[in-house]
Amino acid sequence: MENNIAPTSTNKDETDKGGNPILYKMFKWIVVRPLLHLFYQEKIYGAENVPLTSNLIVVSNHASDFDPLIVGSCMGRPVAFMAKEELFTIPVISQAIQAFGAYPVKRGAGDRAAIRSAIDSINKGWATGIFLQGTRTLDGKITEPKLGAAMIAAKTQAPFLPVSVWGTETIFPKGAKFPKLFQPVTVRIGELIPAPDSSDRATLEAYTQKCAEAINALHALGR
Repeated sequence: MENNIAPTSTNKDETDKGGNPILYKMFKWIVVRPLLHLFYQEKIYGAENVPLTSNLIVVSNHASDFDPLIVGSCMGRPVAFMAKEELFTIPVISQAIQAFGAYPVKRGAGDRAAIRSAIDSINKGWATGIFLQGTRTLDGKITEPKLGAAMIAAKTQAPFLPVSVWGTETIFPKGAKFPKLFQPVTVRIGELIPAPDSSDRATLEAYTQKCAEAINALHALGR
């Protein structure tokens, strides 16, 4: 059954969390949500599974540059995503993404600084969004999940919230100059997966695989 988006947390300490939660909410409700509803007939399932307080890591598949906006707007609380470090050198864009809680990551390399930034973001009270494969895939399926998210979960004891984004690969296919409109998009939010009880590699690998399987199972449900 399709669900309404969970209500937004109104924690009085939000302004101390970094970023700009007020700007985040304004952009979400005035720009992102109306556009997704009008042009992409977005469906959302499982919104009641989103905890509005406490540590949280939102883990998702990834097929489009629009996924951070889509996933973040479906949560009932602000979600900070990693962003490629090059964006933080561009005037205006740098200030905008930092206002939305984003933190830099070096693509193609294990980045301890990004992991520290993610942990800091969680400690400030933001839900932190991580794409489990780290990069986009053509069909939205997770085939090579990375261990970084599990490492962060082990260090912060933040549970995973598995999320599947279906259909976003058609919005901006390779070679296109402009986004395609009226492409159906579906977001499915699964049940919480408790944080791993150990940070040894075998545990992290098993935990990561469990999360990948949960997301792929949601994705297989389709529209």
